[in-house]
Amino acid sequence: MKNAAELKARLVARALEEGFVACRICHPWDVPQVPERLQQFLDKGYHGQMGWMAERSHWRGDPSVLWPEARSVIMLAESYTPEEDPMEIVGCVDRGAVSVYARNKDYHDLVKKRLKRLARWLIEEARAQDEAAEVKVFVDTAPVPEKPLGQAAGLGWQGKHTNLVSRDWGNWAFLGSVFTTLDLPVDEAEPDRCGSCSSCLTACPTEAFTAPYQMDARRCISYLTIEHKGPIDEELRGRLGNRIYGCDDCLSACPWNKFAVAASDLRYAARAELQAPRLAELAVLDDTGFRAFFSGSPIKRVGRDRFVRNVLYAIGNSGQPELRSVAQGLLEDPDPTVADAAQWAVQRLS
Repeated sequence: MKNAAELKARLVARALEEGFVACRICHPWDVPQVPERLQQFLDKGYHGQMGWMAERSHWRGDPSVLWPEARSVIMLAESYTPEEDPMEIVGCVDRGAVSVYARNKDYHDLVKKRLKRLARWLIEEARAQDEAAEVKVFVDTAPVPEKPLGQAAGLGWQGKHTNLVSRDWGNWAFLGSVFTTLDLPVDEAEPDRCGSCSSCLTACPTEAFTAPYQMDARRCISYLTIEHKGPIDEELRGRLGNRIYGCDDCLSACPWNKFAVAASDLRYAARAELQAPRLAELAVLDDTGFRAFFSGSPIKRVGRDRFVRNVLYAIGNSGQPELRSVAQGLLEDPDPTVADAAQWAVQRLS
């Protein structure tokens, strides 16, 4: 298209105005290594109960198959860097540790709205140049390999903890993408800059990393507390500590966070009641109370039963005898997984 370079420059400027910390571009076919790596991950069973990864592997492995008409992928990063050290709450025995990204509004909604505004702007700008542009926006919920695309576009590189890392904004960022039929100039891929550092690998409480750049999700606390249904293996329950939704240990350990950029959206700042919630209060939430308390939060999607299961594991790990009565009150819970977790917690505190 005519004036593609100029349009790209204005697109990047517009993205920064919207609140993104970075905007880079690649082709949908610039990640040829993904299909083989994904298949190896699936063959080892590392995806656990996430059957959707296998079911949609033909799309997740090759973004050009997801939408064959797309010529460019606009990759964007939005910072959610916490104001406080997220590790401070880990170890507060009577409180629950909630992953930084889930302490307020659901990022899917916030990022997608920005992406849609940017996509609409791009359509209008292309129209002004007599170009027809089609777009599709994605935030995490579609089978898009955001992190490999982010590295191909030059946003950053996939660190040894498998998350995207940047020299400019660390690793506290959400990723979003705009696929478009416009043929825009692409950026250079970002080289790996982890070097000999292994801070993220040794920080993992459950030893989920089988090797640098390889993770067995079945041992990852984020997977266990969010995706895994039913009882968690007893060998891993004690390693959860007080983490009741997600885990930030490997992200927090990354030394590149010295370049982290403050979040531009105040809705990522932690709600006061989620900074250090009391386990005793969370454990007694019924379904109605759970839905009301976590309205607008990504935590809501796991449901009351799975969440209370996590809280009971944290109670069992607390070493606080006064919390034993809280667990006892859930021994007859209608959900068998909650009842099992309550029994385990009571035994641990006896």
